[in-house]
This record gives sequence, C-alpha cells and structure tokens, in this order.
Amino acid sequence: MGGETHPGLRPTQLPQRTAGPVGQQIHSIYTSRLQTFTDNGQYASQNLRSKMYDGKASGEEYLKLSVYSPPGLSRPTFEEATSHGFRSTHVGATFGPSWSTHWIKMQVKVPSSLQKKELLELHWDAGNEGLIWTEDGDPVQGLTGGGERIEWILPDSFRDGSFHTIYIEMACNSMFGNAPGGDSIQPPTRNRYFTLSTAEIVAVNQEARALYIDFWILGDAAREFPENSWEEHKALQIGNQIMDRFEKGRGSQESIIECRKLAKEYLGDVNSSKVYHSVKEPVVYAIGHCHIDTCWLWPWAETKRKIARSWSNQCNLMERYPEHRFTCSQAQQYKWLEHFYPKLFDRVKTKIKEGRFQPVGGSWVEHDTNLPSGESLIRQFLYGQRYFESRFGQRCRTFWLPDTFGYSSQLPQVTRLAGMSRFFTQKISWNNINNFPHTTFKWIGLDNSQVLCHMAPANTYTAEAHFGDVNRSLSQNKSMDQDPRGLLVFGKGDGGGGPTWEHLEKLRRCRGMSDTTGLLPRVKMGDSVDDFYDKLEKKAEQGTNFVTWYGELYLELHRGTYTTQAKNKWNNRKSEILMHDLEYLATMASINDCSYEYPKRDIDDMWEGILLCQFHDCLPGSALEMCYRDSDRLYEGVFKMGKKLAKDALSALGIGRVEPSKCKPLAAINTLPWPRAEITKLPDHIEGSTDEYCLVKGNSSMIEVQTLPADNVKTTASIKQISQGVFQLSNAHYKVEVENGSIISLVDLTEDREIVVKGSKANQFVIFDDKPLYWQAWDVEVFHLDTRKELQSGPSKIVESGPYKVSLMTETKISERSWIKTTISLGASIDDQPSYLEMKSEVEWRENMKFLKVEFPVEVMNTEASYETQYGIIKRPTHYNTNWDMAKFEVCCHRWADLSENGYGVSILNDSKYGFATAGKVMRLSLLRAPKAPDAHADMGRHHIRYAILPHAGPLDDRTIRTARNFNHPMPIVTVPTANLSSASDILSSISVQGSKALVLDTIKRGEDDEDISRGELPRREGKSIIIRLYESLGGRARGVVRLGRVLGVKKIFKTNALEDDEEEIELEKDSFKIELRGFEVATFRLQL
Repeated sequence: MGGETHPGLRPTQLPQRTAGPVGQQIHSIYTSRLQTFTDNGQYASQNLRSKMYDGKASGEEYLKLSVYSPPGLSRPTFEEATSHGFRSTHVGATFGPSWSTHWIKMQVKVPSSLQKKELLELHWDAGNEGLIWTEDGDPVQGLTGGGERIEWILPDSFRDGSFHTIYIEMACNSMFGNAPGGDSIQPPTRNRYFTLSTAEIVAVNQEARALYIDFWILGDAAREFPENSWEEHKALQIGNQIMDRFEKGRGSQESIIECRKLAKEYLGDVNSSKVYHSVKEPVVYAIGHCHIDTCWLWPWAETKRKIARSWSNQCNLMERYPEHRFTCSQAQQYKWLEHFYPKLFDRVKTKIKEGRFQPVGGSWVEHDTNLPSGESLIRQFLYGQRYFESRFGQRCRTFWLPDTFGYSSQLPQVTRLAGMSRFFTQKISWNNINNFPHTTFKWIGLDNSQVLCHMAPANTYTAEAHFGDVNRSLSQNKSMDQDPRGLLVFGKGDGGGGPTWEHLEKLRRCRGMSDTTGLLPRVKMGDSVDDFYDKLEKKAEQGTNFVTWYGELYLELHRGTYTTQAKNKWNNRKSEILMHDLEYLATMASINDCSYEYPKRDIDDMWEGILLCQFHDCLPGSALEMCYRDSDRLYEGVFKMGKKLAKDALSALGIGRVEPSKCKPLAAINTLPWPRAEITKLPDHIEGSTDEYCLVKGNSSMIEVQTLPADNVKTTASIKQISQGVFQLSNAHYKVEVENGSIISLVDLTEDREIVVKGSKANQFVIFDDKPLYWQAWDVEVFHLDTRKELQSGPSKIVESGPYKVSLMTETKISERSWIKTTISLGASIDDQPSYLEMKSEVEWRENMKFLKVEFPVEVMNTEASYETQYGIIKRPTHYNTNWDMAKFEVCCHRWADLSENGYGVSILNDSKYGFATAGKVMRLSLLRAPKAPDAHADMGRHHIRYAILPHAGPLDDRTIRTARNFNHPMPIVTVPTANLSSASDILSSISVQGSKALVLDTIKRGEDDEDISRGELPRREGKSIIIRLYESLGGRARGVVRLGRVLGVKKIFKTNALEDDEEEIELEKDSFKIELRGFEVATFRLQL
C-alpha cells in the first residue's frame, strides 16, 4: 500500500506553487490602451505611426515647384494653362482667393536612396482639392487635401534618377466648398487662402501600413463587439499582445511582421482579394460609390472637376484591387467627363466594358422628385437611359436616388416605364419624427405599379467601410423576416472622392474576420448593384412575400425645400410649360411643312439644361448663391431659345406674332387638349383698336378672337364700396366682400353657400419665425407654426372697374424693408365655365429667417385634403391624430390643392408654388422663405405671385384639373392670314381625345429616332412618328378614343414605354383608336406616319 502510484491519477503541468499574483485585466483600461498604438497624439513618435515610412525626400533638390495663376476665377484647360509661363513657388506659399485656380508645375526626381524601395508615393497637401496631370495631359489622380487623399503612387519610370514633370491643377476650395468656421453649409467666404504644407516623396513601409489597418479593425472588434462575447475578449487580447510585441521589438521591421502574424490569428490572410474566394454565404454586399452633388456648396464648373478627380482615383484603385466594383449615376456627369476629359472618359469606358465601373440610376441627374412635372420625370429617364445606351451599350436596371428629399408616389410607375424594376435610396432614414419600418420592400405607386426597394441598412450612401458599417448592415436590417441581405454603399461622397485604399483594405479584414473568427456579418466585394437586386428578385420569384408600402415616401425633413428659392421654382414651372408648347408646335410644323427642320438638337439642349436644374440641391433651393446665378443664366438661355423656336414653328404653320401694322385676323393658340373659354387681355399695340379685353372661346387649338360684348358672356363683373373700407366684387357666380385686402365673405350664388369660415379672413397673409434646428434652406420645423402672426394691410382701392374684369389693390406692410401689393380680380362669367377669384401679389422681400404664407379658412370639412402630384392626386391628412399625420404639417403640391366634402369643395390654384398645408379647415399656400445658409441672399428681392380660389359644387373632378392647367397656360394672341386659319387649325387640332374627362393628353412630340430628326446616337427608325402621352387624372378606370386628323396620315399605332420602345400594336379604326387606362396610369403611344 505504501508508495505506489494510483492508476487513475495523471501527471499535471500546473506547477505546485504560484510564481506570483495575477490580476484580472481592467477591461476599460486595456481597451483604451489600444488607441495609443495608432493615434497621432503624444506617443506618435513612439508608436506605429513612426514606422509608416522608410524614407522621405523634399526640397528643390528633388521637387522643383512653379505656378501659373490664371486671371480671376477662370478655369483654363490643361492645354491653355500649360502654354503660359510659370513662376517659382515653394512649400509654405499661400494660394487663393476662394474658387480661384492655380496650376503647379512640378519636376520630380527620386533620390538614389529611395529608388529601390517597394512603394513610392508623392504626398501633396495644400488643404484644397487638386488633380494631378501627366506631362502629356492625362488626368491621373485626384487630391482632397487636409490630410485626406494626398498621395499619388509614383510610376516606376520615375526611379531613373532624372527629373520628370507633372502638373497639379489646384482648386481653391475644400471638398465641401469655402464656408468659414467649419460649418460647411454657411455661405462661402470670398477670401479663403490655402497654404501648401506638404510636398514630398515618401517610401511607404507596406508592412507597417498593413498592420495599421489590421489593428484598426481589431480595435473596432474590441470596442464594438458585445462585451460578453468571447470574440470581443479575443480581439482585446490580441490587440494588447501586438502592442507588447511591438514594444519588445522596439518597433523593428521584424517585430512589425510578427505583429501581423498575431493579427492573422483573428483576421485570417487578408493580403489579397483571395479573402473573398471562400464559399461561405455573405449577407452584406459592399459596393463602392461616389456621390457627387451636381451642384451644392460649389457651382457646376467645380463639379466637372470633381468628377475627374473622383473617377480617375477609382480607375487607379481597380488596377490595385481586383475585387473593387464602383457604381456611379447621373448621365450628365458622364457627358461632362466625355466633353472635358476625353482621355479619362475612354479609361472609364474601358472599365465599364470590364464590368468594374458600373453606371446606375438611368436618370440625367439625381433629381428632385417632388417638384418636377410628370413629363420632366419621364425626360430624366429618357435622356439618361438613351445616353447610357448610346455610350456604353446598356441601359440601367436600377433607379438610384440615395439623397433626394422625398419620393413621389408616381415614381414606381415611371421607373417601370423606363425599364427598371428596382429602386435604391436611404434618405428616408433621415426622418426626424418617425422611423421608417422597412429595409427591403415592394414600393407601390399610385397606379399600383411596383418596384423592389432596398434602403441601405447602414443608413448612409457614404459609408467609411468601418467595422461598424458592416455590422449595422445586418443589425439595422428591418426586413430580416424576409431576407437578411443588406447593401453597403461606401466611399467619400457629396463632394465626391469615392472609395479609398483604406476602405478596401478594411473590408478585406472585415471579411477575413468573419471567416476566421465569426460574429461579424460576412461582407462580399465583387458583385454589382444589379447582382444584389437579382438575388432579391429571385427570392421574390421563389415565393418570398416582401412587405409593401403604398404611396409616397414622404421625407419627414427638408420641408422648406418646397418653397426656398422661389425664382428658381418659377423658372422650372415656366420652362416645363414652354417645352410642352414648343414640342407640340414644332411637331405639327414638321408634319405640315416639309421644308421646316424640327429643332431636335436645340430641344435636346434645352431639356438637358432644365433636367440639370432639377438636381436635388438646385431645384429644391438648397445650393449656394453662385449656383443660382448659373441656373438663372441657363434658364434665360432656355427662354430665349424657346421664344425663337416657337416663332419659327408658328411661321411654318402660317402664324405670326401680333404687330401694330398688321390687320390680319387675331386668334389664340390653345395648346391644351380641351375647349377653352376665357376673357383675355389683348396685346397693347393693336393698331386701330381701343378694346382692352376679348373673348377666346372654342374647341380647337386655333381659336378666333371675338370682340366684346359677346353672347357667351352671361353677365359683367362689378365692383363697389359697400361700407367704410369694405368692397364687394361680383359676377354671375360669386359675391365677394373684401376688407383691407382680406376676403371676409365669398358666397357661391349658384349654391347659396358661404365659403369663408364665419369670423375668419381668406387671402390673409401670415408670417412665421423660421429658424430650424440646423438645415436653414432645407428645413421648416413644426414649432414654426407656434409663431404665426397675421399681417395687417392698409386700405384698398379699385384699380379696374369692369365690365369684363374688376380688380381691387391693397398694400400690406411686412416690415420697414418688405411689402406686398396684392390685386384681387374677378372676371365676368362665361357660359357654364368654372369661375375663380384671382390674386396677383407683387412682393418686395427683405426678411431674415421668416416664412410668408397666405391662408384660406374655408367652410369645408374632411380628414383628408387632395394635392396634385405628377400624373395624379395624392391625399394627405388634415389632422394630427398620430405622429405620422402631424409629420405632414407641410407638404408638396403642384398646380392645385383641394379640400372637399360630400357635395362641395374648394381648390387653391397657383402658377409657381409648391409648398402647402391644410390643417382642419385652413388651407395655407406657402409663398416665400428667408434662410441665410447656404445662400445668404436666398429669395431677397422682388417677386410676382399668382394664385386663385376656385370653389366647386360636387366632388373634386376634371374642372379643377383643367382650370388649374388653364391658369398656368395663358393663350397667346397671334395673327393668322385668313387663308391660313383653316389649315393651321386642322393640323394643330389633328390629335384629340374624346370620352372620359379624366383622360389628359399631356404631351405631343416627335419620335426620338425618326430618320429625319435623329442625331444618330442610336439606330434610326424609318419614317416619321409622333409620340403622344396621356394619363388618367382622377384615380379611376377611364375609357376614351384618340381621334387623328387625316392630315397626319397615320398608318400604325404602337403602345410604347417611356423610352419609346414599341411594346404592342394598337388597332387603328377610321383614323382613331380606343384607349382604356387604369387609375393614374400613364400611357405612351407612337403614331407611325
């Protein structure tokens, strides 16, 4: 029994006695320690940062610098700039002022001590943006400045010990413009100067740089993984071991390599794109992106350079990182690149053919979708898709709009008509009241069309490819019941830039971590946006029922953009009307007169300019002042060209403008597809005429002017003062009482009904304090409603006393510098035509952070109001029952808003306004704002505003639709020789619609690829054709017949999509064809002549 070993006992490796006490790590301290290994603080000379470079060279011995400073704010081309003389410059020199350009000529010589180093970079930092050009004029690398994207890899040919010349085009602006004080949305300073702080050749220690990224991601895991997970603890331990090993090896190269081996235990092998080759299923799909605002805190001219800087960088990265896929939208930006940087465009085109640079979106720009007309939305896709197809042989399949301020309920239909079935955004994550509940869902439009929508779960389109971005791409996915996949859109954006090498390196490590350690969602590089959506669509095809969202995607933010920059919005509305009329007239002229040349190039140029101005920071009013100087000039050119082209088209139709010496019959041109009956003011300069007004009444497009009085005019209009300061205006329909500019009574005589709420005042101007939480030009917050103040007007005076029109003018003082002159007018009634009370306001606006509106309290009650949107009507609450209801305290409308109850309603019409609100019985039209950022002078100056109140018996119907259109489309008076009147009327009236009054013939134009007008960008189509576009306007199924004049010689009819692809042939019966449209459907037909 004594001394033997028990057979069940095994030897132990644990020493009999402890070597000393061991304490538990203080988790927070060891986690905080990690930061000291890579930060730029007091340990920078001792930590990993001190080992990032193996050598540097600077000074005139290796870098000879000289500069050419172009005059003023000019931006010369490479050829122009390099033809000038250059003067010597140096590190420490300053360059400015804001928005100026300076061309640096740099002669580079690599010292012998660095020539055999593995990676040589030129580091250049002047704190501003720049573009590196080769001596031969190739743009090769964009620079951001301020410590970000300051490097360019030197070509191997520079290692020969000789001087090599490059140029740097320096732009005196930072990535986000020139705002002072660090707040980028403030108006830019004119005198910002930039100092050249760095110009040197550096040899990069690639192992140290790689360890830096390794440690970055390890540190994120230690900080962001759950503290109760072993993955978090392991990351913390390895991070501290790396620091210990580095210290022990005194930062030697050998210790750095050993540290990377430690990191590999957690991250795996991340030194190449092979990290993505594992077959394990990813849930996060990363795509590189560069969102470049076509204008915002910089003008269009700077955007053109941002494109070259950003896209040249991406081409470089593709050559270093095989997995890199980059997507970019906006055909306008590609066209600019093609025009201004043809060599870089060819390089991009090559990458597109390789499938690595991927056009997306299908639209001309990333446009606003609240304010443009329906036809403008169609044209965004028509011009965008045609450009992509003509240059790259492909159309886009995914509509890409990550940064626009809300999404119209007609976008699903228009997107499908443009050949796309997918939609990407993330902006709704910016809601400041309610959280949007879905990530991947089917978005259903007004007509029941649907697109598959995905919103980036990371809630950004400019992700930095951090550990957290990858993690949030799963953890914030709200649709995991249906599908866990998320799209991670990464890269510097808004001001351009796109992905960086750090982004790509971080993602490699995130993928390696997922495969080696786990817990982090598995990310994949190498797929396209379309690949991602293909997977979602396949899942839907296999039976997954993605949730649905009906109607608009209303952004609960940036509501002020419906109103800011009123002149710009006026220009948009008027240019859209101009194009509607011009294309109609030019189309008919080209059919009528074989010698007339349809102005396709000019029309294209005009449309492209209008579409450019609909960019989501331009039209909404959120850009800086110089952007609106640019857009004003562009619109001025559009209006000037439109006037000329319309005159040419009318001449080809035998129609001329009114001249004093001409005695030809007068006629009005009706460009709308229904009869008109209006009392119209005659041109001032008709020889021998004393008449001020005439009657225009007819059912054709060319209506002879009738002198007044006429049998069709039921009664005259009258005006009188009925008591001190109170005036009465009346016609056969209404009796109106006005006191000090406000309507205190409006009686519908036919219905014997008072419209104005008792004790209230309609046409009452009100002003609000307008100081949002931050985004001045963008936002109006709900609390502004608490500051409502009624403006008091002075006495009124009669300025027009009939008999065909009466008018009353009132002045309203806003402040010492601001005032309103409002003319209220009522015309004589014509037959059974709707009659409205019109207001014209001339406003001198010099306010500071105020919001001007006009109110109409009406005796109508409904929990919903109706608003015109593109090709239809959207209903919104008039109450604040829930936060979702209250969030819509300010909404967008187009030509009208309506509040109706059973049997009666009131419509408010406008000629250029978009902001509206209906709260209870109060209808409120938004007129002017006065934000001071980013444009310090937004809306300051003189404005002319037209609006009207249109009461109606019965429901909202075609009367409002048509009257609002008439209100926006005045009929021009022209001269027509008697011999031409019949033929002109025949051709102009040769396309008409009969049947349901809900059907609207919205557009008449020529076919894009007709052989006589094609510009040759896409295959020509034989013969001539006319494109017509109709829609159902009231929300129900509608039938009708399109009648075609024999003068057209129509041979065949095809229904097409928005891109004018024939989809089905329609039966032509006796010069007409039948149509049936579902509620709010948009239908396009091609008439083959």
